[in-house]
Amino acid sequence: MPLHRIILDCDPGQDDALAILLALASREEIEVLAITTVAGNVPLPLTSRNARQIVELAGRSDVPVHAGCVRPILRPLETAEYVHGKTGLDGAELPEPRLPLTSGHAVDVIVETLLREPAGTVTLCPTGPLTNIALAMIKEPAIVPRIRQIVLMGGAIELGNTTPAAEFNIYVDPHAAAVVFESGAPIVMHGLDVTHKALVTDERLARIGAIGTPVAKACVGLLGFFNRYDRDRYHIPGAPLHDPCVIAWLIRPELFSGKRCRVEIETEGRHTIGRTVVDWWHRIDQPERPANALVVNDIDADGFFDLLTERLARL
Repeated sequence: MPLHRIILDCDPGQDDALAILLALASREEIEVLAITTVAGNVPLPLTSRNARQIVELAGRSDVPVHAGCVRPILRPLETAEYVHGKTGLDGAELPEPRLPLTSGHAVDVIVETLLREPAGTVTLCPTGPLTNIALAMIKEPAIVPRIRQIVLMGGAIELGNTTPAAEFNIYVDPHAAAVVFESGAPIVMHGLDVTHKALVTDERLARIGAIGTPVAKACVGLLGFFNRYDRDRYHIPGAPLHDPCVIAWLIRPELFSGKRCRVEIETEGRHTIGRTVVDWWHRIDQPERPANALVVNDIDADGFFDLLTERLARL
């Protein structure tokens, strides 16, 4: 049996696409129970189509894809076509998805799966805004103690990438993030501090391209497009490959390091809404505000790309 049975909640996005492929290529370690989609990088109809395209590319018609929330809980939706292109997966010709969306709203699927499966056996892997996860917790609080862990991409200890203070996923739906981080569920947070150390350099991209398969060629196209924005903005040798860090942590946790901290979400600040306030140095010593997340801040980037390249070669 795989080490981890997961629901991958995402808003594809090129980096979400690589996270899906990494999960689907790692059958020994990961069983993908469902992919659920949320509005984020692009609107929900596109994230739902994109997830199905990536499942089709991987040849995994056995994996159900369920559409979820069309907007954040309280705020209007803000998207990121300026990074991902008008489709969210610009840069590659992807196959038409033959299978339709699976029936059932993502929030209901998350609730039903956690209530059906043995407690402590299902991990939630959100790589987009946390709307679906938060609303599942609000709809049925009984799921929270049944969650094995929530391994997410979002937030930052230091600077944001959407505002000076906030990372995109948390900024899009900070109220959902507040629900999740205050839920008491075990959380592993991969923020910008770690993902900005996993850069898609030309050399790393060439290694993926050398695989030569249709999947690898599609990944090169997707990542080549994805690279342009962050290279120009940050003057770095390649884009940060955010979302696959979530899956890689499940497979090879030894590639990462971090520590347990108190994380709180800013939901009201004029300039700081969406900020993940990480008490890295444990300045707050109050029993009622204990550490609530393992905050990852470092990565063996070469080992990460070795793993990603090896797994993509399996598809």
